[in-house]
Amino acid sequence: MTLAGKTAVVTGAARGIGRACALALADEGARVVAVDRDDCADTVAEIAAMGGTASAAQCDVADEDAVTDLFATGLEDGPLDILLHAAGVIHEKPLLETSAAEFDRVIAVNLRGSFLVGREAIRQMHANGGGRIILVASDMAYYGRETFSPYVASKHGVLGLARSWAKEFAPAITVNAICPGPIDTDMLGPEHMSPEWRQREMDALLLRRFGRPEEVARLAVFLCGPGGDYITGQGLGINGGSVLV
Repeated sequence: MTLAGKTAVVTGAARGIGRACALALADEGARVVAVDRDDCADTVAEIAAMGGTASAAQCDVADEDAVTDLFATGLEDGPLDILLHAAGVIHEKPLLETSAAEFDRVIAVNLRGSFLVGREAIRQMHANGGGRIILVASDMAYYGRETFSPYVASKHGVLGLARSWAKEFAPAITVNAICPGPIDTDMLGPEHMSPEWRQREMDALLLRRFGRPEEVARLAVFLCGPGGDYITGQGLGINGGSVLV
């Protein structure tokens, strides 16, 4: 129970990496505020069944007023210690077929959302004397990728926020980015990615499989606990060998 007594906000907590991180942080004793555009009731119910403590909040992370309200009213049980920001969208389309509206939406959720949520979390942590920020970026933050340019640009930006904030708010607040490779979530499911794409990605991985959300969550727990005491400003890959940094 390395996080007993801590309060953690986890965005994107209704499914995938965010949900796995919410469960893992709660399992280590943190009180979790599970945030998503969709209902997080299932996540909260699973944490309660584990004997943990959690509450749910619905919020569009690209909406400044909604994010400000979340941090003003949703953390009444104690100071904020941890932010795990996993909310995001993916977009695959050739550049010449991508509209400005599609580009704007990806940037709004992935980059603007990271800025808004991170800013409000740091505002509280700065007033309370410290905390841990973890932003979920992507292995694509390290390289360009055809047909993914808005997504890649947004995740490059997320990594830049983490590095800049780590310098600005050290030593009291540590800020890191987790950069997952292909993780077996709905985002990479057949409704978003073709079977051919999935197979090509898997064949290119050194470990020959997609990662699991729970594996990303274990890294998040490590960064939030004593193991992360001397780590800040980093992009930590958990990618099955998709990119070697």
